[in-house]
Amino acid sequence: MSEAAGTGAVRYKGLRGIAAAFAQPGAVTMLFFGLASGLPFLLVGNTLSAWLKESGVDYGAIGIASYVTFAYNFKFLWAPLVDKFRLPLFGRLGLRRGWLMFALLLLAAGLLGMAAMPPDVSLPRFMVVTGVAALAGATIDIVVDAYRVEIAPQEAQGALAATYTLGYRFGLIAGGAGILLVADAFGWQGGYVAICALLVIPFITVLVAREPEHRVRERVPLRVAVQEGFVGPFRDFLSRYGLGLALGLLLFVALFRLPDQMLGVMAYPFYLDAGFSKTQIAEVSKVYGVIVGIVGALLGGWAVTRFEMRRLLVVSAIGVALSNMLYLIMATNPGQTWAFVATLSGDNFAQGFAGPVLVAFMSGLVNRSFTATQYALLSALANLPGKLIGGLSGFLVKDSGYASLFVVSTVSIVPTLLVLALLWRRMPRPAEAG
Repeated sequence: MSEAAGTGAVRYKGLRGIAAAFAQPGAVTMLFFGLASGLPFLLVGNTLSAWLKESGVDYGAIGIASYVTFAYNFKFLWAPLVDKFRLPLFGRLGLRRGWLMFALLLLAAGLLGMAAMPPDVSLPRFMVVTGVAALAGATIDIVVDAYRVEIAPQEAQGALAATYTLGYRFGLIAGGAGILLVADAFGWQGGYVAICALLVIPFITVLVAREPEHRVRERVPLRVAVQEGFVGPFRDFLSRYGLGLALGLLLFVALFRLPDQMLGVMAYPFYLDAGFSKTQIAEVSKVYGVIVGIVGALLGGWAVTRFEMRRLLVVSAIGVALSNMLYLIMATNPGQTWAFVATLSGDNFAQGFAGPVLVAFMSGLVNRSFTATQYALLSALANLPGKLIGGLSGFLVKDSGYASLFVVSTVSIVPTLLVLALLWRRMPRPAEAG
Protein backbone atom coordinates (compact mmCIF):
# COMPACT_ATOMS: atom_id res chain seq x y z
CA MET A 1 0.00 0.00 0.00
CA SER A 2 0.96 3.61 -0.08
CA GLU A 3 2.62 5.20 2.90
CA ALA A 4 -0.63 6.76 4.03
CA ALA A 5 -2.47 3.56 3.63
CA GLY A 6 0.13 1.55 5.38
CA THR A 7 0.44 3.70 8.45
CA GLY A 8 -3.21 4.52 8.80
CA ALA A 9 -2.23 8.14 9.51
CA VAL A 10 -4.72 9.55 7.06
CA ARG A 11 -8.45 9.29 7.69
CA TYR A 12 -10.85 10.27 4.91
CA LYS A 13 -14.01 11.15 6.82
CA GLY A 14 -16.38 14.10 6.60
CA LEU A 15 -16.25 16.88 4.03
CA ARG A 16 -12.61 17.63 4.74
CA GLY A 17 -11.80 13.97 4.40
CA ILE A 18 -13.51 13.79 1.03
CA ALA A 19 -11.56 16.83 -0.16
CA ALA A 20 -8.35 15.24 1.10
CA ALA A 21 -9.15 12.01 -0.72
CA PHE A 22 -9.55 13.81 -4.04
CA ALA A 23 -6.46 15.92 -3.40
CA GLN A 24 -4.16 12.96 -2.79
CA PRO A 25 -1.52 12.34 -5.50
CA GLY A 26 -3.05 8.94 -6.19
CA ALA A 27 -6.24 10.58 -7.47
CA VAL A 28 -4.34 12.46 -10.17
CA THR A 29 -2.39 9.31 -10.99
CA MET A 30 -5.62 7.38 -11.50
CA LEU A 31 -6.92 10.11 -13.83
CA PHE A 32 -4.04 9.47 -16.22
CA PHE A 33 -4.09 5.70 -15.72
CA GLY A 34 -7.82 5.82 -16.53
CA LEU A 35 -6.93 7.55 -19.79
CA ALA A 36 -4.59 4.65 -20.59
CA SER A 37 -7.36 2.11 -19.91
CA GLY A 38 -10.05 3.87 -21.92
CA LEU A 39 -7.96 4.86 -24.94
CA PRO A 40 -7.57 1.46 -26.67
CA PHE A 41 -11.08 0.12 -26.03
CA LEU A 42 -12.77 1.73 -29.05
CA LEU A 43 -9.62 1.70 -31.19
CA VAL A 44 -9.84 -2.10 -31.36
CA GLY A 45 -13.65 -2.13 -31.32
CA ASN A 46 -16.26 0.16 -32.88
CA THR A 47 -13.74 2.64 -34.31
CA LEU A 48 -11.91 -0.24 -35.94
CA SER A 49 -15.08 -1.34 -37.75
CA ALA A 50 -15.42 2.12 -39.32
CA TRP A 51 -11.85 1.94 -40.65
CA LEU A 52 -12.45 -1.56 -42.05
CA LYS A 53 -15.66 -0.39 -43.72
CA GLU A 54 -13.95 2.53 -45.46
CA SER A 55 -11.13 0.21 -46.54
CA GLY A 56 -13.59 -1.94 -48.46
CA VAL A 57 -13.44 -4.92 -46.10
CA ASP A 58 -16.30 -7.40 -46.46
CA TYR A 59 -19.13 -7.05 -43.93
CA GLY A 60 -18.63 -10.63 -42.75
CA ALA A 61 -14.94 -9.98 -42.15
CA ILE A 62 -15.80 -6.82 -40.19
CA GLY A 63 -17.95 -8.90 -37.85
CA ILE A 64 -15.26 -11.54 -37.41
CA ALA A 65 -12.67 -8.82 -36.75
CA SER A 66 -14.64 -7.78 -33.66
CA TYR A 67 -13.52 -10.99 -31.98
CA VAL A 68 -10.18 -9.34 -31.11
CA THR A 69 -12.01 -7.67 -28.23
CA PHE A 70 -12.38 -11.09 -26.61
CA ALA A 71 -9.11 -10.21 -24.89
CA TYR A 72 -11.20 -8.05 -22.53
CA ASN A 73 -13.57 -10.94 -21.84
CA PHE A 74 -10.84 -13.41 -20.95
CA LYS A 75 -8.38 -11.16 -19.14
CA PHE A 76 -9.04 -13.04 -15.90
CA LEU A 77 -7.12 -15.97 -17.40
CA TRP A 78 -3.74 -14.24 -17.26
CA ALA A 79 -4.50 -11.91 -14.35
CA PRO A 80 -2.83 -14.31 -11.85
CA LEU A 81 0.39 -14.06 -13.89
CA VAL A 82 0.23 -10.25 -13.83
CA ASP A 83 -0.48 -10.36 -10.12
CA LYS A 84 2.47 -12.58 -9.11
CA PHE A 85 5.21 -12.53 -11.75
CA ARG A 86 7.71 -9.65 -11.83
CA LEU A 87 8.86 -8.95 -15.39
CA PRO A 88 12.58 -8.99 -16.20
CA LEU A 89 14.00 -5.51 -16.82
CA PHE A 90 10.61 -3.82 -16.34
CA GLY A 91 10.51 -5.22 -12.82
CA ARG A 92 12.98 -2.53 -11.79
CA LEU A 93 10.00 -0.17 -11.72
CA GLY A 94 8.16 -2.51 -9.36
CA LEU A 95 5.51 -5.16 -9.89
CA ARG A 96 2.64 -2.86 -10.90
CA ARG A 97 4.52 -0.09 -12.68
CA GLY A 98 6.71 -2.62 -14.48
CA TRP A 99 3.72 -4.46 -15.96
CA LEU A 100 1.98 -1.18 -16.77
CA MET A 101 5.02 0.20 -18.62
CA PHE A 102 5.34 -3.07 -20.55
CA ALA A 103 1.63 -3.03 -21.48
CA LEU A 104 1.79 0.63 -22.57
CA LEU A 105 4.79 -0.07 -24.83
CA LEU A 106 2.99 -3.11 -26.23
CA LEU A 107 -0.10 -0.98 -26.89
CA ALA A 108 1.97 1.69 -28.64
CA ALA A 109 3.58 -1.01 -30.80
CA GLY A 110 0.16 -2.41 -31.67
CA LEU A 111 -1.37 0.98 -32.59
CA LEU A 112 1.66 2.02 -34.65
CA GLY A 113 1.61 -1.39 -36.29
CA MET A 114 -2.01 -0.83 -37.29
CA ALA A 115 -1.02 2.50 -38.85
CA ALA A 116 1.97 0.95 -40.65
CA MET A 117 0.05 -2.07 -41.98
CA PRO A 118 -3.45 -0.79 -42.88
CA PRO A 119 -6.19 -3.30 -43.71
CA ASP A 120 -6.24 -2.44 -47.41
CA VAL A 121 -2.60 -3.54 -47.67
CA SER A 122 -2.64 -6.76 -45.65
CA LEU A 123 -5.73 -7.62 -43.61
CA PRO A 124 -4.17 -10.67 -41.86
CA ARG A 125 -1.12 -8.71 -40.65
CA PHE A 126 -3.37 -5.81 -39.67
CA MET A 127 -5.51 -8.09 -37.52
CA VAL A 128 -2.42 -9.58 -35.84
CA VAL A 129 -1.18 -6.17 -34.67
CA THR A 130 -4.76 -5.25 -33.72
CA GLY A 131 -4.83 -8.36 -31.53
CA VAL A 132 -1.59 -7.20 -29.89
CA ALA A 133 -3.19 -3.83 -29.12
CA ALA A 134 -6.29 -5.52 -27.66
CA LEU A 135 -4.17 -7.81 -25.48
CA ALA A 136 -2.20 -4.82 -24.24
CA GLY A 137 -5.37 -2.85 -23.47
CA ALA A 138 -6.84 -5.71 -21.44
CA THR A 139 -3.57 -6.08 -19.52
CA ILE A 140 -3.58 -2.35 -18.73
CA ASP A 141 -7.05 -2.83 -17.19
CA ILE A 142 -5.74 -5.64 -14.97
CA VAL A 143 -2.77 -3.65 -13.70
CA VAL A 144 -4.63 -0.39 -13.16
CA ASP A 145 -7.41 -2.11 -11.19
CA ALA A 146 -4.83 -3.74 -8.91
CA TYR A 147 -2.88 -0.49 -8.53
CA ARG A 148 -6.01 1.42 -7.54
CA VAL A 149 -6.85 -1.04 -4.75
CA GLU A 150 -3.31 -1.10 -3.36
CA ILE A 151 -2.39 2.59 -3.51
CA ALA A 152 -4.83 3.87 -0.89
CA PRO A 153 -7.03 2.70 2.00
CA GLN A 154 -10.62 1.61 1.49
CA GLU A 155 -12.12 4.98 2.52
CA ALA A 156 -10.22 6.74 -0.29
CA GLN A 157 -11.21 4.27 -3.00
CA GLY A 158 -14.29 6.29 -3.99
CA ALA A 159 -12.16 9.28 -4.97
CA LEU A 160 -9.74 7.08 -6.89
CA ALA A 161 -12.58 5.35 -8.71
CA ALA A 162 -14.13 8.71 -9.61
CA THR A 163 -10.94 10.16 -11.09
CA TYR A 164 -10.21 6.86 -12.85
CA THR A 165 -13.67 6.88 -14.43
CA LEU A 166 -13.21 10.47 -15.57
CA GLY A 167 -9.89 9.58 -17.19
CA TYR A 168 -11.47 6.51 -18.78
CA ARG A 169 -14.18 8.67 -20.32
CA PHE A 170 -11.52 10.99 -21.74
CA GLY A 171 -9.88 7.93 -23.27
CA LEU A 172 -13.16 6.81 -24.84
CA ILE A 173 -13.73 10.26 -26.30
CA ALA A 174 -10.22 10.29 -27.76
CA GLY A 175 -10.61 6.79 -29.18
CA GLY A 176 -14.08 7.59 -30.50
CA ALA A 177 -14.85 11.20 -31.42
CA GLY A 178 -11.21 12.33 -31.36
CA ILE A 179 -9.85 9.88 -33.86
CA LEU A 180 -12.84 10.31 -36.18
CA LEU A 181 -12.17 14.04 -36.37
CA VAL A 182 -8.45 13.51 -37.00
CA ALA A 183 -9.08 10.71 -39.51
CA ASP A 184 -11.50 12.92 -41.43
CA ALA A 185 -8.65 15.40 -41.97
CA PHE A 186 -5.53 13.20 -42.16
CA GLY A 187 -6.76 9.66 -42.82
CA TRP A 188 -7.03 6.64 -40.55
CA GLN A 189 -3.29 5.97 -40.39
CA GLY A 190 -2.58 9.53 -39.31
CA GLY A 191 -5.42 9.32 -36.79
CA TYR A 192 -4.03 6.23 -35.08
CA VAL A 193 -0.55 7.76 -34.92
CA ALA A 194 -1.97 10.96 -33.41
CA ILE A 195 -4.00 9.10 -30.79
CA CYS A 196 -0.99 6.92 -29.98
CA ALA A 197 0.89 10.09 -29.09
CA LEU A 198 -1.48 10.54 -26.13
CA LEU A 199 0.19 7.55 -24.48
CA VAL A 200 3.03 9.88 -23.56
CA ILE A 201 0.85 11.07 -20.66
CA PRO A 202 0.52 7.67 -18.92
CA PHE A 203 4.15 6.85 -19.83
CA ILE A 204 5.34 9.84 -17.79
CA THR A 205 2.83 9.05 -15.04
CA VAL A 206 4.24 5.55 -14.63
CA LEU A 207 7.74 6.99 -14.19
CA VAL A 208 6.75 9.52 -11.52
CA ALA A 209 4.05 7.51 -9.71
CA ARG A 210 4.80 5.70 -6.47
CA GLU A 211 4.86 1.91 -6.52
CA PRO A 212 2.51 0.34 -3.96
CA GLU A 213 4.03 -1.85 -1.30
CA HIS A 214 3.34 -5.54 -1.75
CA ARG A 215 2.97 -8.14 0.93
CA VAL A 216 5.13 -11.21 0.49
CA ARG A 217 2.73 -13.95 -0.48
CA GLU A 218 3.12 -17.30 1.19
CA ARG A 219 3.76 -20.08 -1.29
CA VAL A 220 0.95 -22.62 -1.42
CA PRO A 221 0.65 -25.89 -3.34
CA LEU A 222 -0.79 -25.58 -6.84
CA ARG A 223 -3.76 -27.75 -5.90
CA VAL A 224 -4.68 -25.42 -3.04
CA ALA A 225 -4.26 -22.31 -5.21
CA VAL A 226 -6.56 -23.72 -7.90
CA GLN A 227 -9.09 -24.81 -5.27
CA GLU A 228 -9.25 -21.40 -3.61
CA GLY A 229 -9.04 -19.26 -6.74
CA PHE A 230 -11.19 -21.10 -9.26
CA VAL A 231 -13.13 -24.02 -7.79
CA GLY A 232 -14.32 -22.24 -4.63
CA PRO A 233 -16.26 -19.41 -6.32
CA PHE A 234 -18.12 -21.82 -8.64
CA ARG A 235 -18.91 -24.25 -5.83
CA ASP A 236 -20.23 -21.40 -3.68
CA PHE A 237 -22.47 -20.04 -6.44
CA LEU A 238 -23.97 -23.47 -7.17
CA SER A 239 -24.45 -24.32 -3.50
CA ARG A 240 -26.24 -21.05 -2.69
CA TYR A 241 -28.72 -21.15 -5.57
CA GLY A 242 -28.87 -24.81 -6.51
CA LEU A 243 -27.97 -26.13 -9.95
CA GLY A 244 -31.24 -25.25 -11.71
CA LEU A 245 -31.58 -21.67 -10.47
CA ALA A 246 -27.85 -21.01 -10.83
CA LEU A 247 -27.84 -22.06 -14.48
CA GLY A 248 -31.00 -20.04 -15.10
CA LEU A 249 -29.45 -16.91 -13.61
CA LEU A 250 -26.28 -17.37 -15.64
CA LEU A 251 -28.33 -17.85 -18.82
CA PHE A 252 -30.32 -14.69 -18.12
CA VAL A 253 -27.16 -12.64 -17.58
CA ALA A 254 -25.66 -14.04 -20.78
CA LEU A 255 -28.73 -13.12 -22.88
CA PHE A 256 -29.50 -9.70 -21.37
CA ARG A 257 -27.25 -7.59 -23.64
CA LEU A 258 -27.74 -9.66 -26.80
CA PRO A 259 -29.81 -7.05 -28.76
CA ASP A 260 -27.30 -4.29 -28.04
CA GLN A 261 -24.24 -6.38 -28.92
CA MET A 262 -25.73 -7.84 -32.10
CA LEU A 263 -26.14 -4.32 -33.43
CA GLY A 264 -23.02 -2.74 -31.96
CA VAL A 265 -20.49 -4.35 -34.31
CA MET A 266 -22.19 -3.00 -37.43
CA ALA A 267 -23.17 0.41 -36.04
CA TYR A 268 -20.24 2.36 -37.50
CA PRO A 269 -20.49 0.79 -40.97
CA PHE A 270 -24.21 1.60 -40.92
CA TYR A 271 -23.54 5.24 -39.99
CA LEU A 272 -21.18 5.53 -42.95
CA ASP A 273 -23.57 3.77 -45.32
CA ALA A 274 -26.33 6.11 -44.13
CA GLY A 275 -24.33 9.00 -45.58
CA PHE A 276 -22.70 10.52 -42.50
CA SER A 277 -19.10 11.72 -42.39
CA LYS A 278 -16.70 10.72 -39.63
CA THR A 279 -16.98 14.24 -38.20
CA GLN A 280 -20.78 13.96 -38.00
CA ILE A 281 -20.48 10.51 -36.40
CA ALA A 282 -18.06 11.93 -33.84
CA GLU A 283 -20.32 14.84 -32.97
CA VAL A 284 -23.59 12.89 -32.72
CA SER A 285 -22.47 9.45 -31.57
CA LYS A 286 -19.42 10.15 -29.43
CA VAL A 287 -20.31 13.52 -27.93
CA TYR A 288 -24.09 13.96 -27.89
CA GLY A 289 -24.65 10.22 -27.55
CA VAL A 290 -22.29 9.96 -24.58
CA ILE A 291 -24.14 12.79 -22.81
CA VAL A 292 -27.52 11.12 -23.38
CA GLY A 293 -26.08 7.82 -22.13
CA ILE A 294 -24.87 9.48 -18.94
CA VAL A 295 -28.35 10.92 -18.34
CA GLY A 296 -29.84 7.45 -18.85
CA ALA A 297 -27.31 5.91 -16.45
CA LEU A 298 -28.09 8.47 -13.76
CA LEU A 299 -31.81 7.76 -14.08
CA GLY A 300 -31.16 4.01 -14.06
CA GLY A 301 -29.05 4.32 -10.93
CA TRP A 302 -31.84 6.29 -9.23
CA ALA A 303 -34.44 3.73 -10.33
CA VAL A 304 -32.46 0.90 -8.74
CA THR A 305 -32.92 2.55 -5.35
CA ARG A 306 -36.66 3.08 -5.83
CA PHE A 307 -38.19 0.13 -7.69
CA GLU A 308 -38.21 -3.66 -7.58
CA MET A 309 -35.32 -5.23 -9.47
CA ARG A 310 -37.42 -7.76 -11.39
CA ARG A 311 -39.59 -5.08 -12.96
CA LEU A 312 -36.56 -2.92 -13.75
CA LEU A 313 -34.98 -5.85 -15.57
CA VAL A 314 -38.11 -6.21 -17.72
CA VAL A 315 -38.32 -2.49 -18.50
CA SER A 316 -34.61 -2.10 -19.29
CA ALA A 317 -34.42 -5.26 -21.40
CA ILE A 318 -37.42 -4.28 -23.52
CA GLY A 319 -36.15 -0.71 -23.79
CA VAL A 320 -32.75 -1.79 -25.14
CA ALA A 321 -34.37 -4.15 -27.64
CA LEU A 322 -37.00 -1.72 -28.94
CA SER A 323 -34.43 1.07 -29.29
CA ASN A 324 -32.81 -0.98 -32.09
CA MET A 325 -35.93 -0.41 -34.19
CA LEU A 326 -35.18 3.32 -34.12
CA TYR A 327 -32.38 2.63 -36.59
CA LEU A 328 -35.06 2.08 -39.23
CA ILE A 329 -35.63 5.84 -39.02
CA MET A 330 -32.04 6.41 -40.12
CA ALA A 331 -32.30 3.74 -42.79
CA THR A 332 -35.34 5.44 -44.34
CA ASN A 333 -33.90 8.96 -43.94
CA PRO A 334 -30.24 8.60 -45.01
CA GLY A 335 -28.02 11.58 -44.40
CA GLN A 336 -30.60 13.38 -42.26
CA THR A 337 -29.06 14.69 -39.04
CA TRP A 338 -32.41 14.83 -37.25
CA ALA A 339 -32.88 11.09 -37.86
CA PHE A 340 -29.39 10.37 -36.50
CA VAL A 341 -30.03 12.45 -33.38
CA ALA A 342 -33.46 10.91 -32.78
CA THR A 343 -32.11 7.37 -33.13
CA LEU A 344 -29.09 7.91 -30.89
CA SER A 345 -31.26 9.67 -28.29
CA GLY A 346 -33.43 6.61 -27.77
CA ASP A 347 -30.69 4.02 -28.20
CA ASN A 348 -28.07 5.59 -25.92
CA PHE A 349 -30.63 6.50 -23.26
CA ALA A 350 -31.94 2.92 -23.18
CA GLN A 351 -28.44 1.47 -22.96
CA GLY A 352 -27.44 3.99 -20.31
CA PHE A 353 -30.51 3.15 -18.20
CA ALA A 354 -29.97 -0.61 -18.50
CA GLY A 355 -26.30 -0.41 -17.46
CA PRO A 356 -26.66 0.26 -13.71
CA VAL A 357 -29.68 -2.06 -13.56
CA LEU A 358 -27.63 -5.01 -14.83
CA VAL A 359 -24.64 -4.07 -12.66
CA ALA A 360 -26.83 -3.88 -9.55
CA PHE A 361 -28.44 -7.21 -10.38
CA MET A 362 -25.11 -8.98 -10.89
CA SER A 363 -23.65 -7.37 -7.79
CA GLY A 364 -26.53 -8.78 -5.78
CA LEU A 365 -25.76 -12.30 -6.99
CA VAL A 366 -22.19 -12.50 -5.76
CA ASN A 367 -20.96 -13.68 -2.39
CA ARG A 368 -18.79 -11.06 -0.74
CA SER A 369 -16.25 -13.75 0.07
CA PHE A 370 -15.70 -14.23 -3.68
CA THR A 371 -16.71 -10.81 -5.00
CA ALA A 372 -13.84 -10.26 -7.46
CA THR A 373 -13.90 -13.70 -9.07
CA GLN A 374 -17.67 -14.17 -9.24
CA TYR A 375 -18.33 -10.65 -10.54
CA ALA A 376 -15.52 -10.92 -13.10
CA LEU A 377 -16.96 -14.15 -14.41
CA LEU A 378 -20.52 -12.74 -14.49
CA SER A 379 -19.39 -9.63 -16.36
CA ALA A 380 -17.47 -11.76 -18.84
CA LEU A 381 -20.54 -13.94 -19.35
CA ALA A 382 -22.69 -10.83 -19.89
CA ASN A 383 -20.55 -9.89 -22.88
CA LEU A 384 -19.32 -13.17 -24.34
CA PRO A 385 -22.46 -14.67 -26.03
CA GLY A 386 -23.44 -11.31 -27.50
CA LYS A 387 -20.00 -10.83 -28.98
CA LEU A 388 -19.95 -14.37 -30.36
CA ILE A 389 -23.28 -13.89 -32.12
CA GLY A 390 -22.67 -10.21 -32.86
CA GLY A 391 -19.51 -11.12 -34.70
CA LEU A 392 -21.67 -12.90 -37.28
CA SER A 393 -24.01 -9.93 -37.78
CA GLY A 394 -21.97 -8.77 -40.77
CA PHE A 395 -23.05 -11.84 -42.70
CA LEU A 396 -26.72 -11.03 -41.98
CA VAL A 397 -26.22 -7.50 -43.31
CA LYS A 398 -24.41 -8.84 -46.35
CA ASP A 399 -27.19 -11.30 -47.21
CA SER A 400 -30.34 -9.47 -46.09
CA GLY A 401 -29.47 -5.83 -45.40
CA TYR A 402 -29.44 -3.63 -42.34
CA ALA A 403 -33.21 -3.69 -41.80
CA SER A 404 -33.07 -7.43 -41.15
CA LEU A 405 -30.37 -6.90 -38.53
CA PHE A 406 -32.46 -4.28 -36.74
CA VAL A 407 -35.50 -6.55 -36.62
CA VAL A 408 -33.60 -9.72 -35.65
CA SER A 409 -31.65 -7.93 -32.91
CA THR A 410 -34.92 -6.59 -31.47
CA VAL A 411 -36.59 -10.00 -31.50
CA SER A 412 -33.53 -11.57 -29.85
CA ILE A 413 -34.77 -10.25 -26.50
CA VAL A 414 -37.61 -12.83 -26.49
CA PRO A 415 -35.48 -15.69 -25.05
CA THR A 416 -34.25 -13.31 -22.32
CA LEU A 417 -37.79 -12.47 -21.29
CA LEU A 418 -38.82 -16.14 -21.34
CA VAL A 419 -35.95 -17.05 -19.01
CA LEU A 420 -36.89 -14.15 -16.72
CA ALA A 421 -40.52 -15.35 -16.66
CA LEU A 422 -39.37 -18.84 -15.60
CA LEU A 423 -37.18 -17.35 -12.87
CA TRP A 424 -39.72 -14.76 -11.73
CA ARG A 425 -40.90 -16.42 -8.51
CA ARG A 426 -37.44 -17.81 -7.66
CA MET A 427 -35.49 -14.63 -8.37
CA PRO A 428 -33.22 -14.01 -5.35
CA ARG A 429 -33.86 -10.89 -3.28
CA PRO A 430 -30.89 -8.66 -2.39
CA ALA A 431 -30.83 -9.99 1.17
CA GLU A 432 -30.46 -13.55 -0.10
CA ALA A 433 -27.53 -12.88 -2.39
CA GLY A 434 -24.77 -11.76 -0.06
